[in-house]
Amino acid sequence: MAASAWEDGARGQKQGRRGCEHYDRGCLLKAPCCDKLYTCRLCHDNNEDHQLDRFKVKEVQCINCEKIQHAQQTCEGCSTLFGEYYCSICHLFDKDKKQYHCENCGICRIGPKEDFFHCLKCNLCLAMNLQGKHKCIENVSRQNCPICLEDIHTSRVVAHVLPCGHLLHRTCYEEMLKEGYRCPLCMHSALDMTRYWRQLDDEVAQTPMPSEYQNMTVDILCNDCNGRSTVQFHILGMKCNICESYNTAQAGGCRISLDQQ
Repeated sequence: MAASAWEDGARGQKQGRRGCEHYDRGCLLKAPCCDKLYTCRLCHDNNEDHQLDRFKVKEVQCINCEKIQHAQQTCEGCSTLFGEYYCSICHLFDKDKKQYHCENCGICRIGPKEDFFHCLKCNLCLAMNLQGKHKCIENVSRQNCPICLEDIHTSRVVAHVLPCGHLLHRTCYEEMLKEGYRCPLCMHSALDMTRYWRQLDDEVAQTPMPSEYQNMTVDILCNDCNGRSTVQFHILGMKCNICESYNTAQAGGCRISLDQQ
């Protein structure tokens, strides 16, 4: 590989600063796919038409003495520390963020490790406060985020677990709440809506329907409990008779209630 090609691969990475926008590290990775030098796999993938396999990285270049060597935590030439944290499996160098390598996930996670457990069915690491308190969906982290359609399992963005068990990037979840409250996959409420439902109760009670609609009923399907109810039609919303949620959908046309004729 010509020196100029290596310089192209490292362009912008060695201007006297340590690491890149993604990681704080003292070395460049030598990509086994193209032999170019990049601070991290994300920098590589943003500039190339292929992806860097982090597990196949064998060599790194020190940003101080520029010695190319086997991937390790400290430079064998000038003793520069490449990363406070180093994983010899993922070849991850970074500041110490209490990272740990999860064998079941197959990659490193930000810890501390004792604050997380690996759910074998969901196949991802979750906060200890969710142990026994979350809805399992098999291999849920291997699905893309339904908002941005990008990978969740290997993403550096923290995943948010919805009550229904589906995952979204935390940033996507926060953006979603600006527009709505329901999971984009199953339409289940994405947060506790009890307080809002009670406010809606008051609004419905204070907003009587015109006389021609007061005896109108409709079948509804609840997105939260999956139950079916027959309720009085109201323009502001129809309340589930089972779980009292207003997260419902009409399951048929309106009709006059014979009991109230």
